Amino acid sequence: MTRTGRPRHDLTGEGPTGDGPGAPGPEGLDARLVVDHGTFRLDIALTAAPGEVVALLGPNGAGKSTALRALAGLAPLTAGRLHLDGARLDRTPPESRPVGVVFQDYLLFPHLTALDNVAFGPRCQGATKAQARATAAEWLERMGLADHTGTKPRHLSGGQAQRVALARALATGPRLLLLDEPLAALDARTRLDVRAQLRRHLAAFEAVAVLVTHDPLDAMVLADRLVVVEHGRVVQEGTPQDIARRPRTDYVARLVGLNLYTGRARGHTVRLDSGPTLTTTEDLTGQVFVAFPPGAVTLHRDRPTGSSARNLWHGEVTGMEIHGDQIRVALAGELPLTADLTAVAAAELGLHPGTDVWATVKAAQTHAYPV
Repeated sequence: MTRTGRPRHDLTGEGPTGDGPGAPGPEGLDARLVVDHGTFRLDIALTAAPGEVVALLGPNGAGKSTALRALAGLAPLTAGRLHLDGARLDRTPPESRPVGVVFQDYLLFPHLTALDNVAFGPRCQGATKAQARATAAEWLERMGLADHTGTKPRHLSGGQAQRVALARALATGPRLLLLDEPLAALDARTRLDVRAQLRRHLAAFEAVAVLVTHDPLDAMVLADRLVVVEHGRVVQEGTPQDIARRPRTDYVARLVGLNLYTGRARGHTVRLDSGPTLTTTEDLTGQVFVAFPPGAVTLHRDRPTGSSARNLWHGEVTGMEIHGDQIRVALAGELPLTADLTAVAAAELGLHPGTDVWATVKAAQTHAYPV
């Protein structure tokens, strides 16, 4: 279900492949975005129901921003389709689309007050100056900025500027809200507060919202559904919980902090494509993914005896870095993996790059699922 209680549309990533009309629903977003940009080609299907927040997540250069520009009308489609609430949008000029955009750097007019920045959109839609300013004042009050209506952007904090940009995007009553890395320009402390505020505003938004980000925490907190894009293609999609529990590419596994492997299962044993075997909780047959968190790995300087762990490999420490309140250790060897240890445990083991270690993982801490 979406935040408004409406059922989500199915998003399979398949859909029609031509540039014909497709089968748009009566409400929400139905798109297949095909954009050729030099040697890069974006080709993704994207649907969303009203009230749903969808995050496009992926590494730099994956095509996220290209997709957002295509939705906004700033990048023409090479092929595909773009329908919003049943109406064809890909032939509509950007300024005529019912789309609001919050850019990464907000792009507020420096010479205008917060009130006039927000009033700009309604004025462009034909509202009188008084009507536009009344609408802007209402939105700034909703954003908790009633005391800053006369403030110009240079005197706003990063969080305040972000809320003015959001108010400006919402003041036109868009049916599609696009957010391009909306928290990227904020420092860590401000980001925490603004993320919580943005979540509340998005929860109250009744149309479609598409968020572009490379930050997994932003995506997990703000979105109902994640669409992971790599090399211009959708590689995985689902709820944040689904993505975190069952990554399907190395990028997604790194994103959610899991060790991920592929192999062939026979019962509780998986022969990995890289050679070693893993014992898992699940009883499966055929090609599978196997994942486990770095925190499930126990390291030993000597080969353990009498251990209950059925997964045991020899390796060498290749790197160590601080990860939150722990030390993340990278291992090479029979099974390349990462392990999380407390600083005390790492010190007691005397770990440093080049140290030989044994790694164990209990079968109960692994998770196998079909490819």
